[in-house]
Amino acid sequence: MAVRREGRGMSSRGRLHHVEVWVPDLGRAVGSWQWLLESLGYALHQDWSDGRSWRLGETYIVLEQSPALSADRHERRRPGLNHLAFHAGGRAEVDALVEQAPTYGWHLLFPDRHPYAGGEQHYAAYLEDGDGFEVELVARDEP
Repeated sequence: MAVRREGRGMSSRGRLHHVEVWVPDLGRAVGSWQWLLESLGYALHQDWSDGRSWRLGETYIVLEQSPALSADRHERRRPGLNHLAFHAGGRAEVDALVEQAPTYGWHLLFPDRHPYAGGEQHYAAYLEDGDGFEVELVARDEP
């Protein structure tokens, strides 16, 4: 089956459109996620009483405090989403984000294996926010 190309020879078919994260406390989540997403190049896209979204290219990430929540904390080890992984630039950029992260409510997971918790050839940081959401910040391969 042929894939139809859109604009500049690239197809958007199969690319991630958006991710919606339900959070128990929007203010607390925005305090953590806004810093991270804007540090990674996302820009504020939408803002309403129960949510906020940031966009990078065609993809956006939504934080929403829904009245339909059934729990007050995310548990990444249960079935469902474990974490979101982001390209975060070079190793120095990943290291800078790790250094700043505690100021914004994130803490480093697997500190005893950092920055190779994902394997000897995988330079990344694993961070968790106050609501139990995990992100992986992946450094690009460097010679």
